[in-house]
Amino acid sequence: MDMRTWIDQLDAAGELIRLDKPVDPLTQMGSLLYQSREKALLFEKLPHGWRSLGQAPANVRHAALAFGTTEERLVPLVAARMGTLVKPQMVASGPVKEVKLARGEFDLRQLPVHVAGERDAGPVIGSGLVVTKDPETGQRNLSFHRLQIKGADKSGILLYPRHSWKNYVKYQARNEPMPVAIMIGHHPLYYMAAATTAAYGLDEFEIAGGYLGKPVSLVKCETVDLEVPADCELVLEGHIPPHLREEEGPFSEFQDYYITGTGKNPVVQYQYMTRRRDAIFKNLQNGSEMEGCVFHKVPMSAAIFRRLKDVGGGPELHNVLALPGIFGLAVQMTPRFYGEAKNLLLAALSSEYQHPKVAIAVDADVDIFNPSELLWALATRVDPQRDIVVIPGTHNHAMDASLAELGAPGTALWQRQGSKVLIDATIPPPADAKARAMFERIRPRNRQLRLEDFAAEASLPLVRALSPLFFGSKLRV
Repeated sequence: MDMRTWIDQLDAAGELIRLDKPVDPLTQMGSLLYQSREKALLFEKLPHGWRSLGQAPANVRHAALAFGTTEERLVPLVAARMGTLVKPQMVASGPVKEVKLARGEFDLRQLPVHVAGERDAGPVIGSGLVVTKDPETGQRNLSFHRLQIKGADKSGILLYPRHSWKNYVKYQARNEPMPVAIMIGHHPLYYMAAATTAAYGLDEFEIAGGYLGKPVSLVKCETVDLEVPADCELVLEGHIPPHLREEEGPFSEFQDYYITGTGKNPVVQYQYMTRRRDAIFKNLQNGSEMEGCVFHKVPMSAAIFRRLKDVGGGPELHNVLALPGIFGLAVQMTPRFYGEAKNLLLAALSSEYQHPKVAIAVDADVDIFNPSELLWALATRVDPQRDIVVIPGTHNHAMDASLAELGAPGTALWQRQGSKVLIDATIPPPADAKARAMFERIRPRNRQLRLEDFAAEASLPLVRALSPLFFGSKLRV
């Protein structure tokens, strides 16, 4: 299971659009990726003979396809697989070693790295998964970091204050450069593993093995003491020097804003590249509800689902979904008792993830994949003075521009301090049947009927073009 098999899977499912006309990554690709929220894009005519895959996954439906399930079952399935870790296996070589290039033999500016947004400071690799190690324990870490191209063999890097940053601080205290290996292009389950927030020291390649159901095959790097997947498309090897900072950003980030994270950030200096002979570059477009968000919202939702399923002795929990912008969560449940929803929401707001700031609980009859239904539940099932609770003075995600920023990127103090809010939009529990009956939703008679069966022949194209997602669409069956 690599990026090639993923392309074939998307193609077979009718989820891949091939672009056979020339596209400029610096001026055109971002716009095309931004428009394609429903399908993956395979760019076949890029400068210097490259091809590139983007918006794959473009949405949660694609993520479900990668895991071999449905949208509704995706988060519980991923939550279950999180409990299984499979150690990687070392192999002697692999496709990523077919071409080996030393410094001076490669130029990052010739890769089809795109400019995502109008105000971006330049082309940024968003699909690079950065491998680092703790210099004291040797424990491996795999994580997302944006990499702004700054020259033939140099990029910026935003080190968010979590595990890679912790490793970097240890190297910096020793006044030593931190070795890094950056893998680009693989099956999406590798990216899901990298986006899974786990305990410090837990190897994300083991998480990837659990998602895949088999060990990840790793090969040694050529110039750094690190390991990378043998069948990824491309690997960059380099170091992050201690104490060195340069201007980095702005960049089109996951929450749909540019400025967060911009400032004096570290740099990566590269000395080696390995790649497949016919490597396909992976471009990743950020922005709310773009590919970058999909990679983060699925494992985040699953990790929080795992946390919530045991709160209070085991609630009737149906699903969890990170909302657009990633700082919000929807928790779908059937409350057993009055007040139980608030207990789950408190746990959701203090999870492994720093992102959740707003959490809303709804019943099973509310489609959490349809924002209109969440807004409807908020409007019709919430008494603000009783059902909304604000928790002040909390530590929040450092990329949340709506909150007060302390410190600055690239420093130890960088954070946001603000507040969190929980919203109980559930209806009375089944044990109070009379009160619960007040909230029975409208359903039409003969819900099995389909408009297509009654439309005139001339109108069928219009009917077939209708979106299957509309308010109450899940109530038809």
